Formats: sequence, structure tokens, C-alpha cells
Amino acid sequence: MASSVVRATVRAVSKRKIQATRAALTLTPSAVHKIKQLLKDKPEHVGVKVGVRTRGCNGLSYTLEYTKTKGNSDEEVVQDGVRVFIEKKAQLTLLGTEMDYVEDKLSSEFVFNNPNIKGTCGCGESFNI
Repeated sequence: MASSVVRATVRAVSKRKIQATRAALTLTPSAVHKIKQLLKDKPEHVGVKVGVRTRGCNGLSYTLEYTKTKGNSDEEVVQDGVRVFIEKKAQLTLLGTEMDYVEDKLSSEFVFNNPNIKGTCGCGESFNI
């Protein structure tokens, strides 16, 4: 049974241009640091897995879980010593996405800056493509 990592928010990116890369997903230094910090206390886990589920008021929502192995159809992104696995269902929705970690006085969360999103709900937890 996989355990959930933390809360994730999604943002449609329209004001800035994210550069296309060969990786399906790029991580900001803040996201890399937080994932390393989360995995430090979990030596049996090799990385985190990003998936999508149908839920929320706008259709899809991202999921983040610790993972012990790479699934057969998972896409693996390795950046600065961090391994992120993308479930098959989420691969097309994440192309060109930047994963960030943001902290403020009231919350801390992973944020997916996704240029493919056509709309989000008011709370930012679900989206449609």
C-alpha cells in the first residue's frame, strides 16, 4: 500500500513560457530539495510517483505517493539525484510541466506549473486538458 506524500496544487501557465525539454517533467531546486528531505527518513522508498485521478470539480487531480519500485509502464525522471516516476495515465498530461515546491505562512505544497491545462477549479486542486 502506497502512502501519500503531501498535498499538490496545479496551475495553468499562460503568462510565462516554460522551455520544452526532453524530460516529461522538470523539477525546480526547491522541489528537488523537498523530495530529498522527504525520502531521507524512508530508506525503503526509491522515489515518488506522480499520477492522476478523476476527481474534483474540474476533472483531474494529481496524486503523489512514495514508491519502492518503478512500475512497468512508468516514465522515470531523474534530476539532481531525485527519482520521480510518472504513471502511464499521467504521462501525456505532464509533458512540459515544471514541478515546484512552495512554502508560505499558511501552507506548503508541490505545485505543478503545467502549460497544457485549459482550466482549473477555484481551489487549484483539479484541472482539465
